[in-house]
Amino acid sequence: MSGEPDTALAGKVALITGAARRVGAEIARTLHASGAAVAVHYRSSGADARELAAALNAARAGSAVALQADLLDVARVAHLAAAVHTAFGRLGILVNNASTFYPTPLGEIDERAFDDLVGSNLKAPLFLAQAAAPLLTEAQGLIVNLVDIHGMRPLRRYPVYSTAKAALIMLTKSLARELAPRVRVNAVAPGPVMWPQDADRELQERIVARTLLGRSGSPSDVARAVRFFATDAPYVTGQILAVDGGRSVGW
Repeated sequence: MSGEPDTALAGKVALITGAARRVGAEIARTLHASGAAVAVHYRSSGADARELAAALNAARAGSAVALQADLLDVARVAHLAAAVHTAFGRLGILVNNASTFYPTPLGEIDERAFDDLVGSNLKAPLFLAQAAAPLLTEAQGLIVNLVDIHGMRPLRRYPVYSTAKAALIMLTKSLARELAPRVRVNAVAPGPVMWPQDADRELQERIVARTLLGRSGSPSDVARAVRFFATDAPYVTGQILAVDGGRSVGW
């Protein structure tokens, strides 16, 4: 009946990295609205993360917590998984959303940018998945990685980012094999959804113009795809779902 609460994820606990703002926050709200308890990870946006957790707890007491960690620090990654277990006693859904994105034109690439882009987009998801694997296995859980269509088709002037996302796509498939049959691992590949504030306006217009639906998407489009994997895809693993308005088709 309409008006009944959504309880599809009742009893589940989800950890969403980079969840203080933007797409990550929308994923946290969407999974929470379906009944999940959520751990809102943040690196430096503490005020936003605590505000989001407070709003979720106001809607359902004891259902959210804000947890800080620098995901480039492998030791802190292990502590993050443990902190979720301390807060809720279990972990069933891991969403690797945290990412950095900026251009690295060939000839200007330095080690700092390489370490940052590969660290946030590949290293952190790998080590967090490894740390969370025992909990996820116990829960017969799910990992959803946020990848990018540019992990399949490179974006000019972004070779390090594109390569890191390509590696995350392969990691998704590799983890699906490693963690089967008790843990499913899939990925969502957004197209033009939410741009960084300093993103190149001309680049935005060029990418949207090549999208079959002729418009940008929204954070809720991505969040609903994550929810699909969590609630309606029990026989799906190792797959990449493009949520890009047809961008990858109409390239």
